[in-house]
Amino acid sequence: MDLLTPALIGIGLSMDCFAVSLAIGATTKTRLFHAAMIIALCFGAFQAGMTVIGWVAGISLIGLISTYDHWIAFILLAIVGGKMIQEGIWGDEDEPQIDSIRFVPVIVLSLATSIDALAVGISFGVLQTAALVPALIIGIVLFCHLLCGRYAG
Repeated sequence: MDLLTPALIGIGLSMDCFAVSLAIGATTKTRLFHAAMIIALCFGAFQAGMTVIGWVAGISLIGLISTYDHWIAFILLAIVGGKMIQEGIWGDEDEPQIDSIRFVPVIVLSLATSIDALAVGISFGVLQTAALVPALIIGIVLFCHLLCGRYAG
């Protein structure tokens, strides 16, 4: 896999996280650099970690689903893409309102926004593609994107 593909996947996966970082940036005005680093590190780590966890799950399932693996990968990626398109068109009316940076809400938001990375990781596993380097690239792209989102907010 080339480096451009995981970078583009990272940009796609970071859109919902970017919206959350904009909301957090708009509602917190103190300790900008500290808040930006916490948000970017947590969200980036969760996205990369969930990609690897999904890859391990996909590799584990390959023996059971090897006949239909390409269709499963297609369906998972189509669901992720459809979800991104839906959020882009209609938006998410339940954007979280956070008045300050606290550990538990950031972790919960990191986990909630990284479910699509799990599906991408499962697709990597089913397609028997290496996932460590793409997961790191996804995490780095997300980290950079969220730093920008936090300051833009």
